[in-house]
Amino acid sequence: MSQPPTSQATSTPLSSAESKPHVVLGVAAGIAAYKSCELLRRFTESGHDVTVVPTAAALEFVGTATWSALSGKPVSTDVWSDVHQVRHVRIGQTADLVVVAPATADLLAKAAHGLADDLLTNTLLTARCPVVFAPAMHTEMWEHPATVANVATLRARGALVVEPAEGRLTGADSGKGRLPEPEEIFELCRDVLVRGVSAPDLAGRHVVVSAGGTREYLDPVRFLGNRSSGLQGYALARVAAARGAEVTLIAANVALPDPAGVKVVSVETTEELRDAVMAAAASADAVVMAAAPADFRPLAVSEAKIKRATDGTAPDIALTQNPDILKSLAADRAHPGQVVVGFAAETGDATGSVLELGRAKLARKGCDLLVVNDVSGGAVFGEPDNQAVILDTDGGAVEVPRGSKSAVAQVIWDQVATRLE
Repeated sequence: MSQPPTSQATSTPLSSAESKPHVVLGVAAGIAAYKSCELLRRFTESGHDVTVVPTAAALEFVGTATWSALSGKPVSTDVWSDVHQVRHVRIGQTADLVVVAPATADLLAKAAHGLADDLLTNTLLTARCPVVFAPAMHTEMWEHPATVANVATLRARGALVVEPAEGRLTGADSGKGRLPEPEEIFELCRDVLVRGVSAPDLAGRHVVVSAGGTREYLDPVRFLGNRSSGLQGYALARVAAARGAEVTLIAANVALPDPAGVKVVSVETTEELRDAVMAAAASADAVVMAAAPADFRPLAVSEAKIKRATDGTAPDIALTQNPDILKSLAADRAHPGQVVVGFAAETGDATGSVLELGRAKLARKGCDLLVVNDVSGGAVFGEPDNQAVILDTDGGAVEVPRGSKSAVAQVIWDQVATRLE
């Protein structure tokens, strides 16, 4: 299991003034249950009140003592413990979020059909809060028509069923069905809790997000690039997944873990970014271009490393313009009603203020919304927080105060969702 990245979002506990959200962590009987210990730790250390409800079979993988020690609460699997407290009803009724990780094919089937033969399935029936399933199983199980139908049923009822990751499974098998990394499930759940609504408003939508900065190679060693970290784009992808969307993330040179439930396509150059975005946009309801593509690329790329000249002169490097991806997307939309969002990192100059330059770019690009960041002095790049102004084609402007990049992403998707409706 990879080590979690250090970030403000995962290390900052809730303040004492805030009430502790009550999270129910359901654990089904899969080998990935050991990863849920890390998920539980992240919830408790960030100030959430967590009740662990495993299935009886899940205890074959991780025992009761572990769950009790990490949660600070007693753990049971059946409806007969503490009957006087009516736990099989109360746990679900009082939850702010129920997340089942791992969710096996058997657990998904029981949930879809309303079966209630233990404490966890009873909890799922009584919960009226957002419910998140993080599946983990072999590829054949995930792709079986019964599982496909059960997942569709749960999603139709408003549950968020996260797409499993691809990679090494039990034994020598590899494929789709791997539990997403605990830190990414945790971040997705935080975004679900921020929304605090049961029905994901982007369910049934396919959205495309680009992130990071492209590289234009001068030779096998050197390249022209920019300072984009990809943090805002990844936050947009994660939030969209938390709101129920099918998300394709086109990532240009980003060193971040894949968001849970998101399909990630890695690219390097602006032309590769354009090709990947255009291909994914063909079936997308919305495209958010948060990546920072290079405006120029070398006219020629040296096959060998360019050597330092002995006379102290520097080589002349001829540049040519890269394709304008955002303008092309806006001008040639895959279908009527597709929402296209651009980003503008501006500093302001003698020709205009940050917002004036943003307005001009919005008109020039032809997109529906433009997210304008003031990056004077290198602000925003690589930082956990952001602030922005969202401009629209009707002359409106939504100011987004400084906050986490996930919080900024929520406002952007609010604007997109309104246009999709």
